Amino acid sequence: MKSALHNMNPSIKFISITICMLAMAFFFNPWTPLVCFAGVIMLQAFFSTISWKRWMLFMVPFAIMAFGYFWTTIVFAEERTGEVLWSVWNVDITESQFNHALSLSFRVLAFAGLSLLFALTTNPTTFIMSLMQQMKLSPKIAYSILVGYQFLPVMKDEFIQIQQAHRLRGANVEKNVIRRLFNLRRVLLPLLAGAVRKAERAAFAMEARGFTGEKRKSFYKVVVVSRKDWMMCSLFITILLIGCMFTLWDK
Repeated sequence: MKSALHNMNPSIKFISITICMLAMAFFFNPWTPLVCFAGVIMLQAFFSTISWKRWMLFMVPFAIMAFGYFWTTIVFAEERTGEVLWSVWNVDITESQFNHALSLSFRVLAFAGLSLLFALTTNPTTFIMSLMQQMKLSPKIAYSILVGYQFLPVMKDEFIQIQQAHRLRGANVEKNVIRRLFNLRRVLLPLLAGAVRKAERAAFAMEARGFTGEKRKSFYKVVVVSRKDWMMCSLFITILLIGCMFTLWDK
């Protein structure tokens, strides 16, 4: 059960999270996104093995963004109707301002939590294979994404190697940030040339192995949809419905 989210069918997980995000976009109260964010944390705690330290590091920029939405909405909101809750530096904060600020802040946290939950519990290769098998994604697009994804760590290693080669040949490391960015072209040009050659070789290799881009009826790695996937999907929908019930209760 601890790894249920990791083993969940990626397409079903993607659809469930997308439904939650789209539904939250139509609710302008603080309760629905708050309940969804709390539900995401509960799912993450009981059904995943995500490192909380890593998750908190990823959440730091989103928390800063949420705080920015909160105070800018309070200070610069056009709608100032409702009861005045308190005044700060001669600025009256009304109930409607406070609710809108909380709604935007919690919405940012909920969207970030759902996105991180998907990203940290989903294998990219399994996700692409699931899109081909369950969502009928074109193999041309799917395998193009997979090849590009496989190139990322290779390009990172080559970028470091080219930089080290330049230093061995006496290239000076500029202390000025602007000059350093300008000199990056010496690294990027051979890096892009190598990437083009690798992409060409990959295309020839796929063509030599009979890849035509047509839809396939059989796969080496089969991604199935099981009862556990629908149970996890129902948990996402249940959390969303509880948030909607809080909205009706608030009215």
